[in-house]
Amino acid sequence: MSVIERDVIVIGAGAAGLFCAAEAGKRGRRVEVLDNAKKVGRKILISGGGRCNFTNMYASPANFLSQNPHFCKSALSRYTQWDFIALVEKYGIPYHEKTLGQLFCDNSAKDIVAMLLAECEQSNVVVTTRTEILRVEKSGTGYHVETSKGLYHCESLVIASGGLSMPKLGATPFGYQLATQFGLSIEPTRAALVPFTLHDHDKAVLAEISGVSVDVYASCNDTGFREQMLFTHRGLSGPSILQISSFWEPGNTLQINLIPDSDAHSLVAEWRIKNRESLLSTCLSEFFPKRLTSALMQINQWENKPVKQYTSNELACIADSLNEWQLKPNGTEGYRTAEVTLGGVSTGQLSSKTMMAKDVNGLYFIGEVVDVTGWLGGYNFQWAWSSGWAAGQVV
Repeated sequence: MSVIERDVIVIGAGAAGLFCAAEAGKRGRRVEVLDNAKKVGRKILISGGGRCNFTNMYASPANFLSQNPHFCKSALSRYTQWDFIALVEKYGIPYHEKTLGQLFCDNSAKDIVAMLLAECEQSNVVVTTRTEILRVEKSGTGYHVETSKGLYHCESLVIASGGLSMPKLGATPFGYQLATQFGLSIEPTRAALVPFTLHDHDKAVLAEISGVSVDVYASCNDTGFREQMLFTHRGLSGPSILQISSFWEPGNTLQINLIPDSDAHSLVAEWRIKNRESLLSTCLSEFFPKRLTSALMQINQWENKPVKQYTSNELACIADSLNEWQLKPNGTEGYRTAEVTLGGVSTGQLSSKTMMAKDVNGLYFIGEVVDVTGWLGGYNFQWAWSSGWAAGQVV
C-alpha cells in the first residue's frame, strides 16, 4: 500500500482544526485535514442560530472552566479575540454585538466557514471529508494514520475531534480514546451549556408555560448568571440556565432570583401598606406574565387571596421564593442538546504553549477535546482559535 506523506495531519475539520491547519500551512508545512463528515464546520454552521457567535469582546481566562484554570492563559494571551476580529474584518464579514460582548455574523455562519476554508486554500492545506480513521500508530519519525481513504504518514498529528456534545453532528469519543491509547488521562466528561429537565411534579406545572421567558439571576455552587430563563416542555433553558448548567452537579438545587432588581421583602412590606385589598395574583402580575403568575402560585401552593389576609410569616416565605426560588432539576438533556463537553484530555499532560503532549512527541490536542470549557457567548470559539493558533505555530 502506498503511503501519503504529510508534515501535519489534523483530525477534525471544525473551528480549531481548520484554524490550526491554516496556521501551519502558512509556515510552509504540508498539511491535510481529515474529517468523517460530509462537510466541514458543522458545529460552526448551526451555532448562534446559524449566525455563529464567533468570539466575545470580553474573553479572558476567567471565562473558562478547567481542572487547571491557568492552562488556557498562554494561548488566550497570544491569540486574542481582537486578533480574530481583525481577521473577520479583513475578509469583510459584517458582524454585530448582540449582548454582553457576544459577536455574531450579520448574515450567516457560512461566512466564517468560507473564511476558514479560504485561509486553508491560501496555505495549500488539503481538506478531506468522508474519511474514517481506522488506526493510529507511532512510528520512528512520526505517526502512521490508517484511514478509509488510505495510509498516511506525518511528523505531527493534531487531534481536533471535539467532544461528545451533539452526536447528531457526528460527535464521537475518538479524541479521548486516542489520548488514552498514548497514555494521557481524561478528566471526567459531562454535558455543559445544556438545558435542565425537571421532576414530574414540577414539570407537570411548568410545562404549561412553555415558551415564557423571564429575566432572572440563576445561581448554584457559589456562581451565578443574570440573563433570560426560558420555560420549555421538558424543563428550563435560556442563557442563564445554560450558563449555570456548567457549574451544577447532579443532586444540586438551583437558586433562581425571579425579580433580581427588587428586594422581595421590601416589596411585600409595601404591599401590606399600599395593596392590602389586592389579590396576591394582582401584585405578582406587575412582574410576571399571567401564565407565569398562575404557575408560581400553583407550584408554591399560594392561595389567591387579598394581601391583608396573609400573615407576616406567609408573606416572608413568598418573598423568599421570589428572590431565591429553590428548584431541584431532575437532570440535564445530556449530550444530545449540550453545546459543549465539560472535561476532556487532562491539561496536566499538555504544554500550554504548544498544546503538545509532554511525553508523546509530535502529538497535539486542541479545542473542545481538551479540558478547557468556556462560558456561553463565543468563549468556546475563542478557545478553538487560540488553541489552534498555538499549535499551528509549532506543528
